[in-house]
Amino acid sequence: MAGIGKHFKYLILGGGVAAGYAAREFARLGVKLGELAIISKEAVAPYERPTLSKAYLFPQGAARLPGFHVCVGSGGERLLPEWYSEKGIELILRTEIAKAELTSRALTSVAGATFTYDNLIIATGSVVTRLTDIGVQGADCNNIFYLREIDDAYKLVSAIQARKNAKSVILGGGYIGLELGAALQINDLDVTMVYPEPWCMPRLFSPEIAAFYEGYYAIKGIKIIKGTTAVGFDSDANGNVTKVKLKDGRVLDADIVVVGVGARPHTTLLKGQVAEEKGGVKTDSFFKTSVPSVYAVGDVATFPLKLYKELRRVEHVDHSRKSAEQAVKAIKASEAGQTVEEYDYLPYFYSRAYDLSWQFYGDNVGDTVLFGDNNPLSAKPKFGSYWIKDGKVVGAFLESGSPEENKAIAKIARLQPPAPDLEQLKNEGLSFASKF
Repeated sequence: MAGIGKHFKYLILGGGVAAGYAAREFARLGVKLGELAIISKEAVAPYERPTLSKAYLFPQGAARLPGFHVCVGSGGERLLPEWYSEKGIELILRTEIAKAELTSRALTSVAGATFTYDNLIIATGSVVTRLTDIGVQGADCNNIFYLREIDDAYKLVSAIQARKNAKSVILGGGYIGLELGAALQINDLDVTMVYPEPWCMPRLFSPEIAAFYEGYYAIKGIKIIKGTTAVGFDSDANGNVTKVKLKDGRVLDADIVVVGVGARPHTTLLKGQVAEEKGGVKTDSFFKTSVPSVYAVGDVATFPLKLYKELRRVEHVDHSRKSAEQAVKAIKASEAGQTVEEYDYLPYFYSRAYDLSWQFYGDNVGDTVLFGDNNPLSAKPKFGSYWIKDGKVVGAFLESGSPEENKAIAKIARLQPPAPDLEQLKNEGLSFASKF
């Protein structure tokens, strides 16, 4: 059986964004033939996952592999499958790990292959919350889709192409919901979005920010139903979904349902073997876990966020990339008897849909001040928001900013300058950020 008893100096568990960026960092710092392997249950080399909810679904000029393998998402070289073999890095694909024994430094696959290591980087990312997991009636119908891996995106594209002018229902008002809502509408589907919260992206957006995007989507013809959830589905004789039953009693016709109701860190294999905190694997500033020679990066890591002096878990591609690089630097430095600087991360989130593109830096706590033109009917709306806590600007959001303007809001989120009174801040808008 392929892979039985294989040993590696460095082993990366998980084949997503973090794995690709870690591999690049190992190659940069020096890795010998056969020292490093990536184990992934997916069939392809690491790719930029955000592309799946954006360009992969475009009706024209859609992104396809090998176009979005890492590290193109951050402007780097694209690491094709042959890059790994040229660097002596083994890609162990289509391999799901069933058991991890951290004390004996061994992983066992579903097929019974064993892999041992000197150093392990856990980069397992998140698993989507499925409605079947929470017992929603009829949630196992055909044409109910989730989006996490490239196979999911392929199935969704096939369904879109097979059903022109179909009725689609999107469950969830977060990243996936908003990005897929736009993508399906661009594909000429009838789109209804349903989410339980009073506004979209509640973990980040203020009600004023959310009102702009909800208004913009409504102008595009997307219907939005807030304050309720799906409690069941009806299907036809072939098992294909036909209706979505909502908690408030409404019933929606549906040919395609896309679910984006959240995800959780994929830590099941590690239960009881490693210290956990806030739903993730607890690490230090070098992404070392409580187990020697085991590191955790990306979505699964709960790490010290130096800027805010607290432990936090961050689910975003930017942190996946940077934490992976930090862990590799730390591993290589410790081998050389050296140290690296502590991870000093500035939280950063972004999204793109239609002609819109926003960026956010810092912390979304405290009072908010909205500035600029947030009228969804404007020809070129451009607006932003600051978050003020304890008299300081701690977070900044900008829609349709230039690269220079986005750099300016990033800078003030890190500097946390004293805030003028809210009215002055509102009037100054972007010019306040450009002073620093």
